[in-house]
Amino acid sequence: MQININADLGEMAGQDEEIMPYLSSCNIATGGHVGDIDSMQRAISLAKKHNVKIGAHPSYPDLENFGRIRPKISDEDLKESLTHQLSTFYEIAVKNNVDVHHIKPHGALYHDVINDRNKAELFLNVLDDLGLKTSIYTMKNEFLDQLGKKNHIIHNEAFIDRRYTIDLRLVSRKHPNALIENPEEVWEQLYSILYLNKINVISGEVMDIKADTFCIHGDHPNAVKILKYIKFKLEKLKP
Repeated sequence: MQININADLGEMAGQDEEIMPYLSSCNIATGGHVGDIDSMQRAISLAKKHNVKIGAHPSYPDLENFGRIRPKISDEDLKESLTHQLSTFYEIAVKNNVDVHHIKPHGALYHDVINDRNKAELFLNVLDDLGLKTSIYTMKNEFLDQLGKKNHIIHNEAFIDRRYTIDLRLVSRKHPNALIENPEEVWEQLYSILYLNKINVISGEVMDIKADTFCIHGDHPNAVKILKYIKFKLEKLKP
């Protein structure tokens, strides 16, 4: 069975080449939280080699904190940074004759465009100003999902290597059990979302959830083992 598994790559984690063959799509860092022209070029070339769809993965301009903490930044400066990140990424994609399939915000920006209407509107205005009519990866029933449907195709995303709270938010990385490390447990979460539209949240309840793309973080220490195990389990499901 073919499912859309995506991963955040181009983040200097050292395992992009091992991860890429198991993906349907990837989200490539555009220099806000990590990366530069060379890393974008390498990731795009690698995705092209394995026929993996590419996406831009813009962030708050925050190299120090890997884009995972909301910085003090004006709306104008954020617009300027996002415009630069996306323009650079698209230029490299064009030079490599590769279409950009989607855009997915990173880290703190990802959460802010979900939870903050103004940030979602700012993000979408940047896309409109650049004339980018592309797909967006985001969580279901949140601001970017709701507002982005007007001009974009929305792919609702679920994370298979992270635990969720009862309100279907990701458990903070400060929590000792935020990350799912065991391949079997990752598979169980993926299977439950994919086939049952259910997820077991960290407080013990079972919640409804729907998604059509499933993310594993490229810097997850067990990413390669997890993806190999998922492939094994999916192949066993074949009739």
